[in-house]
Amino acid sequence: MFGNTPLGLCRASGSPNGRRLRLRWRTAGVVIGIGVSAIGAAHADPSLVLPNGLPVQVHPTFSEPGLPAFSFPVGGSSSAGGSSSSVDGSGGSSSGGSSGGIVSSGGSGDAYNTMMAQDWGSQAADAAAAMGVSAAALAATCVMESNCQNVGSGSGSSAAGAFQMINSTYTADINAAVAYDPAIGGGIVSGLAGQMDPTTEAYGASYELRSDALMLQSGTDISNPTVLDVRAVYQFGAGVGPEVATAADSANIALITGLSATSLAANGLTASSTVGDWRATVIAKLGSATANQTVLSQ
Repeated sequence: MFGNTPLGLCRASGSPNGRRLRLRWRTAGVVIGIGVSAIGAAHADPSLVLPNGLPVQVHPTFSEPGLPAFSFPVGGSSSAGGSSSSVDGSGGSSSGGSSGGIVSSGGSGDAYNTMMAQDWGSQAADAAAAMGVSAAALAATCVMESNCQNVGSGSGSSAAGAFQMINSTYTADINAAVAYDPAIGGGIVSGLAGQMDPTTEAYGASYELRSDALMLQSGTDISNPTVLDVRAVYQFGAGVGPEVATAADSANIALITGLSATSLAANGLTASSTVGDWRATVIAKLGSATANQTVLSQ
């Protein structure tokens, strides 16, 4: 049956409308066929089409004349742009004050590789993590101080070890480190002998970096101190270090620090050296990526 009309009558009829009826029948058949096909497709099992793998992640590279190339690390470290000290075209930097640098609790770069090449490198990285600072920042410190060599004190100074801490600073920092994380107390060398144990001194140096960074956060407009910022305090002391960290590149570093010609020479500086000159020496030693690494990881 097609509607209420027997299909056989459509073909038997000899009326003038026969062709129209046959045309309607063919059209109806086409419609029915399409409907059946659509119903079959609707009842087919749905399937989820997935892309073949994840999309390729593109790492942009910004080349800057005069600076070493930076390779994006592969792994779990996170990074964010900006820096409290921006590197200018001459290799120095100008103090920006408020923004942070590259954030990472781990490490990369030549300084980090130098520290990790030592037989105590991984333990030092663990010490940095325990004190809440980046391993790259700690590595930068030992590279700047001793090229990560465990050297004794020189004439006229008690600074010793891979991180070249003087007796009084080391004693205060290692005691504070144990108070900060009592779990480390059983695994460090006691007394001043700990200065010559790189793993033990790493705890003291890491705590010093943490304290210096927090000092800059609370006492200056530097919200997320970088290695370059904190280096000013570690090298020149808590008294004048913050002023060096926030000074303009053109400022005379001898006037800020009050160091004698002999002390300036020991730091690779002269009476006419500027803060920008000092920053350039740190960047040349560490590379811009490490110099702009933030110190605090937590």
